[in-house]
Amino acid sequence: MLTINVNAKTADKKPDKQPYYELLATSALTALGSVVGTAALVGVHHHYRKQRQPNASLRDYGVGLRSQLQLLTQFRYACQQAALAWQQAYRLPTGAEHFSHHNSVTDFSALRSLHTTTLLPRPVCWVSGVASMPKNIALAHDDSHENDFGVVGIDADRQIVWQTTMPERVHDIVVQPISNAQNSSAKNDQTRDVVVMGRRPSEKFWVLDTANGQVKFAIKASTQRHFYGHACYSLDGKLLYVTENDTISLDGKVGVYAAYDDYKKIAEFDSYGIGPHELIMHPDGDTLVIANGGIKTEQASREELNLDSMHPSLVYLNRHNGTLLEQITPEHNQMSVRHLAMHNNGTVMIGIQFQGEKHINVPLVLTHKRGDADFTALEMPNNQWQRFHQYIASVAVDSERNLLCVTTPIGGCAAIYDLNTRAFIGDVNLPDCAGAAVFFNQSANKKDDNTEKSGFIVSDGQGQLTKISVDRVASAELSASDKEERLLTDSKSHTMSFDNHLQAL
Repeated sequence: MLTINVNAKTADKKPDKQPYYELLATSALTALGSVVGTAALVGVHHHYRKQRQPNASLRDYGVGLRSQLQLLTQFRYACQQAALAWQQAYRLPTGAEHFSHHNSVTDFSALRSLHTTTLLPRPVCWVSGVASMPKNIALAHDDSHENDFGVVGIDADRQIVWQTTMPERVHDIVVQPISNAQNSSAKNDQTRDVVVMGRRPSEKFWVLDTANGQVKFAIKASTQRHFYGHACYSLDGKLLYVTENDTISLDGKVGVYAAYDDYKKIAEFDSYGIGPHELIMHPDGDTLVIANGGIKTEQASREELNLDSMHPSLVYLNRHNGTLLEQITPEHNQMSVRHLAMHNNGTVMIGIQFQGEKHINVPLVLTHKRGDADFTALEMPNNQWQRFHQYIASVAVDSERNLLCVTTPIGGCAAIYDLNTRAFIGDVNLPDCAGAAVFFNQSANKKDDNTEKSGFIVSDGQGQLTKISVDRVASAELSASDKEERLLTDSKSHTMSFDNHLQAL
């Protein structure tokens, strides 16, 4: 028998530690070299920066580094939340189980396949449509998602809280108000619905949960009807009013939907015009204000059929029975009355989209109050309304400070007006801007601190959410340069393209 004796010392011999020490030394030298190299680059950069900015400080680099680390932390957390959401089955909120027969989607598996929601645990302050979401969020690997349309909830720091994919491009966003009775019993106002209207001539709108963005209902238009992209709630939040088109007669309609009964359609009124677009509720709680754009469109088409003979108007309706209360027409029949905002004092703010020849100069920002015989135009320096390229996209009013913000994506700017003097304060260049809403600083406690308390938030197709505030109320004595300096802006960028409208909670 062959016996092999193994030397114990040889068998127990441990690996040589020398390579590990060499690796450690190399790593230490590399790290030291990186630190020294970075310090040298910072020193050179700071030397030249100091020549142009005498007040520059080395502390600025630390501030910048901390902000970048915070962004990386937020990005890591968002990725974790997105991964968790994708791994779990999509779950509808409580109450969605009784999704009723009158909705467009009756199969829950079909509803889940149309929408994907990712969520971060923060309260929502604004909701916006999105024309282009990041592919990793929109599940680009899933062939069933041929687009990247969506809706997002935004917090007080202008960060994305939740994001929900949509099967088609959306337009208006409408947040359900809370009645006094609801408010007294509710623990918070994050339990409201948010209605997302499809872009005209869509035949659908969706009802989402404001707090988490999950889809509760998908409502399909009645036979021979399509939606015009806007809606509004009654002040008690029980009824939803939606602008619609009769695809046979092409007459404008207002559909009435019961929010308390899974958004079942319960009535319909005439809009007393053609092409009703945005509609809002009057502060009296009983009156609907409707912007009849005056443009005929057929079913499933955005083609404008009657630009030469269009007949726009602003209409006041009794919301209970549809009775016509008042109707006003603009000075030019091609001034399409499109977008509205309501001041707390009952004055309607109106954005016009002019459909006439490019060389014609007409006012594009108007106001009206019930009982007035005609519209009143706001001022424009040298009457140069061409600055807005004949197109106002969104209108937002700050009733507390008497300020108005209008946007024009074609003109690439957001403009601010002082409603005390009806004067133009100034504009901010924001390419492809469209959505506008009032900005309330959640941390501001001083009631007399108007600068910190409010302003406007404007969204754009470049992914920016820009805060615009005015440092003092406008006065006629200020020079043009002073007025420009009074518009303070602060932008935060996102990797998505925000769509037409933005709604504050």
